Amino acid sequence: MKVSLAWLREFVDLPTEDIDELSYAFDMLGHAVEHVQALEPGWTEVYVGKVLDIAPHPDADKVRVCQVDHGQGPSQIICGAWNFDVGATVAVARPGSVLPGGVEIGKRTIRGVESNGMICSERELGIGSDQSGILVLEDDLEVGRPFHEVVELPDVVFELEITTNRPDALSLVGIARDLGAWFDVETRVPPLPLTTVPGATRVSVEIADPTGCRRFTAREIRGVRVGSSPLRVRHRLHKVGVRSISNVVDVTNYVMFELGHPLHAFDADTIVGDRLVVKRASPGETLETLDHVVRTLSEGDLIIYDDAGATSMAGTMGGARSEVSDKTTRVLMEAASWDPPTIMNMWRRHDLRSEAATRFERGVDPNLADVANQRACAMVQRLAGGEVLEGAVDVVTVDIRPWTVELTMDHVTQLLGEGFDPAEVRSILERLELEVEGVDPFIVTIPTFRPDLTRPADLVEEIARIHGFDKFDATLPTGPAGGLTAEQRRLRRVLTTLTGIGLSQAINLPFVSVEDLTALGLETDSSELLTVKNPLREEESKLRPTILPGLLNGLRYNRSHGNTSVALFEFGKVFSSEPSRDDPRLPTEFDRIGWAVIGDVGIEKMGEAFVTADATVSLAIFRHLADALDLDVEIESATRPGFHPGRTAQISVNSVVVGHVGELSPMAVRYFELEGRVAVAELDLDPLLAPVAPTLAVAPSVFPHVDFDLSFLVPAETPAKALIDATTGSTDLVEWARVFDEFTGDSVGEGMKALAIRYRLRAPDRTLEQREIGAIRDRMIEAAASLGARLRGA
Repeated sequence: MKVSLAWLREFVDLPTEDIDELSYAFDMLGHAVEHVQALEPGWTEVYVGKVLDIAPHPDADKVRVCQVDHGQGPSQIICGAWNFDVGATVAVARPGSVLPGGVEIGKRTIRGVESNGMICSERELGIGSDQSGILVLEDDLEVGRPFHEVVELPDVVFELEITTNRPDALSLVGIARDLGAWFDVETRVPPLPLTTVPGATRVSVEIADPTGCRRFTAREIRGVRVGSSPLRVRHRLHKVGVRSISNVVDVTNYVMFELGHPLHAFDADTIVGDRLVVKRASPGETLETLDHVVRTLSEGDLIIYDDAGATSMAGTMGGARSEVSDKTTRVLMEAASWDPPTIMNMWRRHDLRSEAATRFERGVDPNLADVANQRACAMVQRLAGGEVLEGAVDVVTVDIRPWTVELTMDHVTQLLGEGFDPAEVRSILERLELEVEGVDPFIVTIPTFRPDLTRPADLVEEIARIHGFDKFDATLPTGPAGGLTAEQRRLRRVLTTLTGIGLSQAINLPFVSVEDLTALGLETDSSELLTVKNPLREEESKLRPTILPGLLNGLRYNRSHGNTSVALFEFGKVFSSEPSRDDPRLPTEFDRIGWAVIGDVGIEKMGEAFVTADATVSLAIFRHLADALDLDVEIESATRPGFHPGRTAQISVNSVVVGHVGELSPMAVRYFELEGRVAVAELDLDPLLAPVAPTLAVAPSVFPHVDFDLSFLVPAETPAKALIDATTGSTDLVEWARVFDEFTGDSVGEGMKALAIRYRLRAPDRTLEQREIGAIRDRMIEAAASLGARLRGA
């Protein structure tokens, strides 16, 4: 935001005009100074004059001889402009003046007539581009007054960076309030009383979208004369980067910079049906805005309609059909409060950022709407004439009232340290126009123009801001030392474990194609898939429900570049369209880890072949990871879309299924242009990272162990794990049990297989006797029978 120091002085009596001191104050207040422009008059010896008489030149038709009083009595000046008459107030360069560009003004004779000075135009003075005629000033200016005082030069314009949480600071009132608190001086708003006449506007207002429009105020001004604004208004707007358009439109910009509330002026005679409706646009509708661009609207746009259709983009830009022109005599002055996200999304959608949108997207105080409306109407009366009707429109859909925050001195000292007393705290808060009651705790009433103050810490920050951040002694921070959480430590262990056995981490974007998902056997027309509105690539328009496509495309890319042995892993988020439990507006996200391996695995050993990636390699990777994380896992055969139907294991941690490990399905192998077997896995990450309970150490038995083997005939579909669980569950003396052989063939019968298991028994307190071992062996055989298994050879 640009702030003119001369304009700002109307709102606060600053104790200094030193640029460095003011820049320092702005920086300390949190309004970083991005640029400072010192403005100086580009002329000397130019004064306000009054035209006393005009006569024709005796020997030239295109110029006139004027008698002008510029504070030193009448002076004869020849002028070629015809846009003024006797009595006009003008800017006069006396003999000896120097104008911009080094032009010296003196006495000279034109066709036999002496001219003593020059009546100046805007362009000749360097304060505008108009050179169609001389600059005509307001009639109430004092003759002989130095012209640089009229245009408030010299001046300084500060360009400030206003943080997004301070909508109030996008105004001279807000900046003055902060400077007043900093320098401990009074601030004010120059009064501009409004005079009304009986009657009410016949334009009605309907808010069909109360979420988008929080308040709508409107007043009608009749008998307006649209024309040019006074020089002082035009020059102030020019300093802050706003082009003067007409007196009525300039008022809306002028008041916006003063108070921070944007306004819009309608030509009331163009409002068809004398009715305005605020609602969302229908897709495909069009609206020609004030910049004469026809814009195609979308359903997210908040539009003001009359009976003929769209007439204005709420809070962003007015429509050309209802703009104020030199034919306008009835003005409807609108000051409304709009929903910040709606305005932000709308101007970005249309690439139409305006001064109004910049303020509304941050949250303009709804309670300021009618104050701004009254001030703008009063100013239009003074600049353009007309009568303001007494009856006003004021529709409130969201009633926002001041709120209170309780602040204790403990809050202050905890964050800022010692050195503050209650009187100083109260003084700072009251200088910021906050109401303070009580003492420790203070009950602070927050005005609605400060939406950023909602908790004690916010008030403490205000105290620090006004006190001065540079006045605090340097201290070392206190509190607990930093460190990784248990989950972060385990995630780091996952990373080091997988990289330690030769896998490389991949980082992929979360976008996938429908074709990739189809190749993995996933349902692609499901409502669970999330579609990206503006995808980086049209063929990757879905948010991934699985982490495998990125890994498999990584394998394909490496293979196409001659690398046939690749081992990749990745952890990241996958998405579901199910609403999140934390925020129903957002989709559910899951953290997953996966890997994909092709080709030779491990290191080459002399005289031995490489191990080739397959389901056993994928399972070995998982077992290594599970050991590193000390997980209690269960592994059993399963089927899963995208995985090989006979080479896939389901993984459970603490009896909760977390994912699958195995090989890629042959169809997917062909689709991703790979060869051979592909070891893959996909697991939920959170259960792997959950802290595990401490392991209770048990003293090892000092007594000898006993090993024996049992070979069972079991139905082919019976998992080995089920047989081991059944047989070892009959006693607590089994130290371990492992399958060391599996056989199928004609000798064992159709639909059967032979499983040979080696058991190790050990007692903690004695040496096992043969009789006890035999009893355990018999119980194991009986337990196996419950699964349809029998001892081979029995």
